Amino acid sequence: MKTRFLSLILTSLSAALLLWVAGGERAQAAGSFLTNSPLHTQRWFQTATVLPSGKVLVAGGDNDVSGPLSSAELYDPATGTWTVTGSMTTVREHHTATLLPSGKVLVAGGNDLTFNPIATAEMYDPATGTWSATASMSTPREFHTATLLLGGKVLVAGGDYNASSPTNSAELYDSSTGTWTLTGPMVFARALHTATLLPSGKVLAVAGYNGGYDFFTELYDPAAGTWSIAGTLAKGRDLHTATLLPNGKVIVAGGEGPFGITNSTEIYDPTAGTWSAGASMTTGREYHTATLLPNGKLLVTGGFKSFVLPTAEIYDPVANTWTATPNPMTAARRSHTASLMPNGKVLLVGGFGTNAIYLASTEQYADVSAAAWTATNSLTVARRQHTATLLPNGKVLVAGGFSDSGAEASAELFDASTGHWSTTGSLTNGRAFHTATLLASGKVLVAGGDGNTGVTKSSELYDPTLGTWAGTGNLNAPRDFHAASFLLNGKVLVSGGFAGSTLTNGAEVYNPASGTWTVTGGMSIPREYHTSTLLPSGKVLVAGGDSSGFTASAELYDPNAGTWTATGSLIAAREYHTATLLPSGKVLVAGGYGSASYLASAELYDPTAGTWAATGSMNVARENHTAILLPNGQVLVTGGFGSSGSSGFIGSSEVYDPVTGRW
Repeated sequence: MKTRFLSLILTSLSAALLLWVAGGERAQAAGSFLTNSPLHTQRWFQTATVLPSGKVLVAGGDNDVSGPLSSAELYDPATGTWTVTGSMTTVREHHTATLLPSGKVLVAGGNDLTFNPIATAEMYDPATGTWSATASMSTPREFHTATLLLGGKVLVAGGDYNASSPTNSAELYDSSTGTWTLTGPMVFARALHTATLLPSGKVLAVAGYNGGYDFFTELYDPAAGTWSIAGTLAKGRDLHTATLLPNGKVIVAGGEGPFGITNSTEIYDPTAGTWSAGASMTTGREYHTATLLPNGKLLVTGGFKSFVLPTAEIYDPVANTWTATPNPMTAARRSHTASLMPNGKVLLVGGFGTNAIYLASTEQYADVSAAAWTATNSLTVARRQHTATLLPNGKVLVAGGFSDSGAEASAELFDASTGHWSTTGSLTNGRAFHTATLLASGKVLVAGGDGNTGVTKSSELYDPTLGTWAGTGNLNAPRDFHAASFLLNGKVLVSGGFAGSTLTNGAEVYNPASGTWTVTGGMSIPREYHTSTLLPSGKVLVAGGDSSGFTASAELYDPNAGTWTATGSLIAAREYHTATLLPSGKVLVAGGYGSASYLASAELYDPTAGTWAATGSMNVARENHTAILLPNGQVLVTGGFGSSGSSGFIGSSEVYDPVTGRW
């Protein structure tokens, strides 16, 4: 899931380019709310989870007819409708729901028909639409938090374990074994708090209730399994929201404290480890939602202050200002859910409305800017065959490549808030045709490439905090034109490439903890110019490339076994293509070069079936282009090289719509 998190942050740095209107949805003006198809069952205090397919799973909650619920439903953005899916094995509200790397959903805790906290947990399988029990937590709890860690485990912390008695206990769920293990307890017992995963991999727990409104915040370190104080808020609060912003900071908004419901906000800077006041919301609110939009702004909806609120407002992190949305919500609601869908819209579901009514109504919010390109200032050094990496602080690191001087060691940073480039520390070795991978620590691993003295096996790490590079363990074999993928266990897989004088099928894995590379199982064939894509299952799909000629073969790497297995072959042999993981879990391969011609064709890989199927072709045949997933679930392809440009270079861009299969 790390890969999807980075992809979302990357696309959030630019304006959303397109508004997707599909199937049963009606056109919607930017910055407005639109009434949506209703739920089958009224509910509040439910959970809502966006699945890899793009559908939204709503589970459990409570209403005035049935009390705590076991029922669940699915929202399909393509049709704008809800369908009933399998019910949970037990009723529950005030529970948590966490999307696992496998694509399944872990639901844990909550309360039952007696309104007492429970320890049970269960899993939803989107493939079958059914729930199955998994191991129970060691402690019954409700009003707790659940956070997916970068290593793939789920951290559950705090909550009420006996009526209104908060606990400081914390435990980890391992989906590979289906078991829970205790980890270090929090410094303070708390419920109704928030927990936010930071780019460093640590978890920030904020405030909550422990017999009084809590001011204290603390950090969980997964490596040590311990908690430490992370400073105090100016105002104690619970029922607030906490959101990680594109700049790596966390904004805490609203909630209730000793002096009532507040409109105040506070901002945590993980680099400095300090809290500071943020601009106040236009309205004090609790039981509200906060959703980071694709454009990097924050949408806050509904909540309660003297009455249930129909209002919503937008926070701009760059200007540090709040602005009411042009239109209110279609219904006042609190204790609802808000989900950012792959189409870039926000789905609001259920909740508690005016006149003490439980809501079945749902609605959507869209704020999509017009498609446009804007110029930025130029790089300090003109370069090609470099790498570009989005950093946790929202800046983009460009490193190495070829310039008029040969293999470049220089590196530069792009700041999306200003649109400007600035130089940063230089690589210890000039290189091009290398790979660059963002690690869980926030550092960037650069490996291999073509230097001024030939193909290299050296690697180095960039530290965004210091702006400097430092050497790390060398690859076991020199290589360029290879591929790299971040693994769910925090390690990095490098495969194939040109190893000095010959193509290689060799692969190796980098361990950030030790700074060393270890040889792992080799691919079935040597290849270069291929793609490497991390799938939701944790496996890596390698497709196409050059293996003494264009190849259509594809194979899967299993990090647990360290082995490769063949999977369905591409329809067309190709190299210099792109591969993009779609919200559905399928992989879009587009363009490239094959059969002595530039390719416009595209195809989709289905991990469940292990097969490829043709989809619409691009309007322009191209190779060496870029492809990026947009907030609306579509794919933007830009530039490249082909036969359509007078010089061979292509300046055009086009967008793929997974719903229609067209460009």
